[in-house]
Amino acid sequence: MKGATRVRTVLWFVLLMVLAIFVVGFGGRTSAQSMDGKDKPFVVEYYYKAKWGHADEFIALFRKNHYPVLKKEVELGRLLKVTAVAPFYHPTEDGRWDYRVTIVYKNATVAHDDFDSKALIKQMYPDQEAYWKEEQRRFEILDAHWDLPLKDVDLEAK
Repeated sequence: MKGATRVRTVLWFVLLMVLAIFVVGFGGRTSAQSMDGKDKPFVVEYYYKAKWGHADEFIALFRKNHYPVLKKEVELGRLLKVTAVAPFYHPTEDGRWDYRVTIVYKNATVAHDDFDSKALIKQMYPDQEAYWKEEQRRFEILDAHWDLPLKDVDLEAK
């Protein structure tokens, strides 16, 4: 009986230590990320590669349905800026993209929160069936889409 009690005590001690290490480690990492994300804008580039011959249709649907939602998020203060570019000439097919949309979020915390734009979309687009059909089409005509969060590189650092 004495040995079983000792084993239980040791197991509880080990369990509590593992839990403490996990909580301290996780809490410290969260604090550091939160502090980094509160003060600086967070930039993400979104690349879109449309199927051949559909780039104009893609950007027309983007302008009609998605861009107004992003502009509304700028008005709300979540986003600081939304811009888009297209390459003047075309690159090789394996590196081809048709549009790069750059979104500057207020900070990293905002960029990674669980904001749901569905309420905005319902308010802005009363014909929900048409909206979602066009959004589905916008993604059907894509060959590829990728997101690229950016980080600053200090060129003066040694």
